[in-house]
Amino acid sequence: MSILPLILLVVVFYFLLIRPQRKRQQEAVKMQNSLTPGTRVMTTTGLFATVVAVDNEDVILEVAPGIETRWVKAAIGRVVSPADATAPEARESEEDTNASEPTADRNDGQDSSTKQS
Repeated sequence: MSILPLILLVVVFYFLLIRPQRKRQQEAVKMQNSLTPGTRVMTTTGLFATVVAVDNEDVILEVAPGIETRWVKAAIGRVVSPADATAPEARESEEDTNASEPTADRNDGQDSSTKQS
């Protein structure tokens, strides 16, 4: 009877930890193997890029027009849908607008003798 709790514990660990982790790994491998040129992706480090070419275990990503880098397929975190792709760009333009305002305030506080033409 003392072995029954141990067996129950192993079964609980399998269904709560091991099985879901395997499922996530299989989904990630399936996504990485289905990459095609033109797909918009986000790497595990948060870099947004477009797939240019796919080799055996490598992927060539275009991070900016004319800038291509080679990544391992395992570094691709997710495929970005078109709705997700516009969200970071919209946030960046808002940040750029807000970032330029404090700069103007700092320059107004300078004396005319310290300003350079």
